[in-house]
Amino acid sequence: MANHRDNLLQLSYIRTVTFFGQCLAVIFAIYGLNADLNVWLIGATLTVLAFLNLITYARLFSPWPVTEPEFFTQLIADMSLYGALLFQMGGATNPFIFLLLVPLIIASTTMSRAYVWLISVTVVVIYSSLLVYYEPLVQLSNNHQHRIMELFDIHIIGMWINFMLTVLVVTYFIVRMRQSMQLQQQRLELEREKRIQDQQLLSLATMAAGTAHELGTPLSTMQVLLKELEHEYQQNPELLEDLNLLRQQTEICSDRLKQMAQSVQQEQATSQSIPASQLLEEVLEQFKVQRPDVTFSSSLLSPGEAPVLNCTTSLRQSLLNLLNNAADAEPKGIEVELEWDQNNVYLRIHDNGAGISLEQSDNLGKPFVTTKGKGLGIGLFLTTTTLARYDGDVRLYNHPTGGTLTEVTLPLRKTA
Repeated sequence: MANHRDNLLQLSYIRTVTFFGQCLAVIFAIYGLNADLNVWLIGATLTVLAFLNLITYARLFSPWPVTEPEFFTQLIADMSLYGALLFQMGGATNPFIFLLLVPLIIASTTMSRAYVWLISVTVVVIYSSLLVYYEPLVQLSNNHQHRIMELFDIHIIGMWINFMLTVLVVTYFIVRMRQSMQLQQQRLELEREKRIQDQQLLSLATMAAGTAHELGTPLSTMQVLLKELEHEYQQNPELLEDLNLLRQQTEICSDRLKQMAQSVQQEQATSQSIPASQLLEEVLEQFKVQRPDVTFSSSLLSPGEAPVLNCTTSLRQSLLNLLNNAADAEPKGIEVELEWDQNNVYLRIHDNGAGISLEQSDNLGKPFVTTKGKGLGIGLFLTTTTLARYDGDVRLYNHPTGGTLTEVTLPLRKTA
């Protein structure tokens, strides 16, 4: 489907160029050729053209879409006004007669076949009429016969100028129209990718809901058995420590299943505005509980007060997924850095693992693709999708000193 709003905007630009060009042509005809023109009628026609252009430009600010019949009407109006101008300025003898081709070329590249044929018939009718009915630019008399060759030369020069202007205008419009079509194609491709991604998310959500329902019973059984074991082996401190750790892990799993069961409204209700440094601190605290075997260091690279981010449970889980990925690559010596500027917040996670191969980098972020040899391969996919909801993204690089550098970019909230 053609973007007629953008096409109409380009048409208004062409009208502006045409308006000033015709004004210069009228001035040259009057003072250069001493042509006897009806200035009032020509001025009225040019005024109508300028008024139509202003109305069109104002209409482009309205929310209503520009339909193909409306764009067709605009082109017919252009041809009619061009025909009225040419009728008063020599008709088909005017070198600017090719101005009638501009609406036809525009229609042939932007409209359906039926409208193109209607435009073609209209152009032929107007051009044929101007061969017979027109007001001559110069009334030749016996005293003016010697100027025939001079006027012919002027006509040839005018034809050349008109040809060059037509080429420039048409080329400019077609280039802009092609860019508009390319942008529209890119939008369609992005929408297609988003639709595929939404379908994948829906499939994952369906599987997650079934899994959450099935895992609830065995987790409850494990928690009951762990409590009994703790009560039975109170005299064994080492075993009690391991049982306590295992019970914490099962409670974390149980809590995560409960969070998965929450509705979208409940998820949005957990949204809160907190400083980025506080968000990182809370995520790292949760990370320490889940992965007590991991050693890491964190640092703030930007001075001053940290900017505020709109934080939800899904965002926290996304950052936690990235930390877990780094810990799976190498649990020792993870470096976490937080930095910000006027537009974005940057979170960088550097692990000392094996890094990323070229084959893996092409598929990172796709569902069911993993680089760890274990797991389901959906953590990075869910993280990428969640960050996209916040207009952010995540990128993975091979660090110069070894390992993988994971960089998260989150835009700051715009304040009024």
